[in-house]
Amino acid sequence: MKDNRSNHWPAPAKLNLFLHINGRRADGYHELQTLFQFIDHCDYLDFAVNDTGTLTLHSSMNDVVAHSDNLILKAAKSLQEVTQTTLGAEIWLDKRLPMGGGIGGGSSDAATTLVALNHLWQTGLSSRKLADIGLSLGADVPVFINGLAAFAEGVGEHLQAVDVAEPWYLVITPNVHVSTALIFQDPALPRDTPKLNLADLMSNPWRNDCQQLVSNLYPQVAKALAWLIEYAPSRMTGTGACVFGVFDTRQQAEDAFAKMPVDLSGFIAKGTNKSPLVLRLAQY
Repeated sequence: MKDNRSNHWPAPAKLNLFLHINGRRADGYHELQTLFQFIDHCDYLDFAVNDTGTLTLHSSMNDVVAHSDNLILKAAKSLQEVTQTTLGAEIWLDKRLPMGGGIGGGSSDAATTLVALNHLWQTGLSSRKLADIGLSLGADVPVFINGLAAFAEGVGEHLQAVDVAEPWYLVITPNVHVSTALIFQDPALPRDTPKLNLADLMSNPWRNDCQQLVSNLYPQVAKALAWLIEYAPSRMTGTGACVFGVFDTRQQAEDAFAKMPVDLSGFIAKGTNKSPLVLRLAQY
């Protein structure tokens, strides 16, 4: 199997540079405005194509199997069904992104699975069609498939590519799993931020409407933010739990990282407006 194994397909993390909740729709989903940017910190997937049609997943983390791994298999199965391919794949996941952290690990894994297998199976679907499949798996999946930093509206499906600064980030990963569904169901979540045009959003101070609620519910998140804000402009991403500080240089991020309390953990990453997945696909 090693001979036909296509290795090291990146599934990058994302940050929500801002996240505004504009209202709640009749179907229960929320209208939002958010700005996605990728960072160069990734899960990695390997694929070995087979002609039996079977799909097999391997991961060193048993607790992942019931979560993001499941989304990987759903993505592969969806691509099989849409394209009617008779091919299958053995998939290996090197899980490096925290689960329940608000940086898109599961969605990114699903997107990389769709993009990589579309290439390896030679099924020839466009990015738009892959994004349609991805949307059925999760609202964040299309942004990972498109692979460009993007302003998103609606429930996250309307995407507009943007070009923003690419700073260094210190990302802190509190040891807690935040349920996105529970945060969006909480009556204390603000749901009345007025919609603004992109120019106004880009020029106004950036914030995350979920941050105060999550900080109230999860002291670990509040603690991470309270420490990080002393060193750099800092916010929570998505519905948490990860928080990030923005630095002009890697050295500044490294200096802060060196002072991080021992009971906090995290990593340093570079912001990038082009996904590492897009850059990998361009090599072919």
